[in-house]
Amino acid sequence: MSEFPASNIVKRGYELEFDDEFEQSELDTTRWFPWYLPQWSSRKQAAARCSVASGCLSLHIEADQQPWCPEFDGAIRVSSLQTGCYAGALGSTIGQHRFNSHLVVREEQPTIANYTPLFGYFEVRLKAVAIPGYMVALWMIGFEQSPDQSAEICICELFGAELSPTEAKVGCGLRPFADPVIRDEFYKESVSIDAGQFHVYAANWQPGQVEFFLDDKRLRRVKQSPAYPMQLMLGIYEIPAQLSAASLPTDWPKTLQVDYVRGYRATDRD
Repeated sequence: MSEFPASNIVKRGYELEFDDEFEQSELDTTRWFPWYLPQWSSRKQAAARCSVASGCLSLHIEADQQPWCPEFDGAIRVSSLQTGCYAGALGSTIGQHRFNSHLVVREEQPTIANYTPLFGYFEVRLKAVAIPGYMVALWMIGFEQSPDQSAEICICELFGAELSPTEAKVGCGLRPFADPVIRDEFYKESVSIDAGQFHVYAANWQPGQVEFFLDDKRLRRVKQSPAYPMQLMLGIYEIPAQLSAASLPTDWPKTLQVDYVRGYRATDRD
C-alpha cells in the first residue's frame, strides 16, 4: 500500500456512519450494489468486475469485457459500484441518471437504499489510472424518486490523459442534469501530485454549499448544493475515443485501487 498517511478517521463535528476499509475477503453487498445503472441496460452488461484483497478494493476493466450500454453510451466499458438503485417499471422513463432522452427501463430493478445520505462529509483514498483512455471517479447522484432530484456532486474525476508523475487535473463540482435549482459549476484543478499513487479526495456537502478537498486541503468551494438524498458512485471507465495508438492497452486488466470509502454525518443536525 501507499506510504501516504490515511486521513484521520475522526472529523470534528461529524460522526462516522459509512465506512468500508475493504478488510473482508469479498465485496460487502450490504453497502455496495455492484451494477452500473442496470435499469438502462441489464445486470449482465453492467456488472462490475472487482476483487477485494489485502485491505484494498480493485475495480477492473478486462480484455473480454463488453460495453455496458452500447445503444446509448457507445463503446464505453465500466466497472462501477453504487450505494443505491431506483428505477420505474419496464418501459418507463423513470430511473436514476437518465443521461439520454431516449432511455427507457429495459430491466426492472428492486429499490435499493444501502446508503443514501442527506448532507455530510465523504472521502475516498484511491490510486487513479494514469493511462490515456481511462477515467476514475467518486461521485454522488440523487436517489431520484422525483426526476428533478437528479444533480451530481463530483467528489473527484481523474482522466488518465491529464495525469503525469508530477501533475494532475482533479475534476470536482456540481452538475444539474434535470435539477432546475442547481447551475452547472464544475472545475478542473491543476495540482502537483502523482495521482497514480494513493491520495485522499473528499467533499463536505452542507446546506447551501459544497467544499472539495485533496489530502485534507481545500481545493474549491461552491455556494450551492442539492437538498435531497444522494448515493455514492465509484468506478473506472474506459473511453475508447480517448485511446491513442500509442496508448492502446496490451496488458490487462486496467485497475482502480481503493483503500477506503467513508461517509460522515454532522452531529449538530440531530
